[in-house]
Amino acid sequence: MSVQTNRTESLAESEVFHILGNDRRRAIVQLLAVESGTVDVSDVATEIAASESDASPVPNNLYKSVYVSLQQTHLPQLEEDAVIEYDSDAKTITPGPNFDDVLTYVDGHSSDQSSMLELHLGLCVLGLAVVALSGLDLPAVSSIDPVLSSVFVLLTVAASSIYRLFG
Repeated sequence: MSVQTNRTESLAESEVFHILGNDRRRAIVQLLAVESGTVDVSDVATEIAASESDASPVPNNLYKSVYVSLQQTHLPQLEEDAVIEYDSDAKTITPGPNFDDVLTYVDGHSSDQSSMLELHLGLCVLGLAVVALSGLDLPAVSSIDPVLSSVFVLLTVAASSIYRLFG
């Protein structure tokens, strides 16, 4: 049975940093991002215990310690902040409404940032192609001023960056 949270607002940056300030909570978010779906708490505990242990196989007492700390501390905290949804009967977790807010700060996950970088790269490649082709005296491209096209590309990249920062 999952304990429902009434939290509807997104997380403040300070709350995200508090959540990610703990290695185990950060590992939970990372594992959920990789699995992208429902994950068994025992699998999460196994992964975390393995990352904390130098021994192979993982000592049973370490696994139990991790499992208990997840159940008693970390999963309730993440559920309270709506980062995960925790089904205590099935012992599974899934991403919650605020999961993406936290994931953005983990290992640079950000689809918005990646999209912006891809746009900038595409614009720069297009600008370079126009400059290179204009020197080949091709009828369709030779009439384009390479300096003007370069300025246009740079202005477009700058405008999209400013929009991303302030928009």
